[in-house]
Amino acid sequence: MRAYDESYLNDAMDALGEMLDYAVVDCGYDADEFFEWFIVSGVATQFEQGNPKFVAGMSGVEIARDVVFRITGSREMRPATQSIDRSTEYWAGWILAYYQWYRALRFTDIANGGLPPSAVIERYILHEADVSKFVEAADAVLSTRAQQPTPLAKIRANRGMTQQELADASGVSLRMIQLYEQRRNNLAKASVAVTLALARVLGCQVEDLVE
Repeated sequence: MRAYDESYLNDAMDALGEMLDYAVVDCGYDADEFFEWFIVSGVATQFEQGNPKFVAGMSGVEIARDVVFRITGSREMRPATQSIDRSTEYWAGWILAYYQWYRALRFTDIANGGLPPSAVIERYILHEADVSKFVEAADAVLSTRAQQPTPLAKIRANRGMTQQELADASGVSLRMIQLYEQRRNNLAKASVAVTLALARVLGCQVEDLVE
């Protein structure tokens, strides 16, 4: 079920496009890192839940500044430029907003599923096509990624261990291991203690476990 009415969609798409454009083009933030800030700050959740303040009540620049303040505690005051042509970053935010609304997915699942802004920008050739073409391409990316085992699952299987055996040996709960292997939780965001415990039992480096 979609979180907000289609009448808000154009505003939401423009806001996300402008947000990413301002953050990357005007402020120099890395697109993927800033999008992660967008998710971690809780602002992405406001979009996912259809909060009118965010999907239609704030400009993209205001949203970007809110994200920066929530994460860093500092206020971003660099001016926004008004370019004649829309940037690739604008399109990436614009189409991600559409895809999130259309499929009713979480932004974190879209990014972790293989479509962070940098991967979307690589598909800029689709910017002149109907949005349905991007939906098809995005669905294919997420489907392919979901079918591939995570590094944790592959290394565990290579060691001949079940999920339960890994849980018992590492002290990480079975449910958490399942969530990591299903990509419902991102192991890259786990605590150092968790990743070290898993790496120790599996006899590998922490970096080997993170996608």
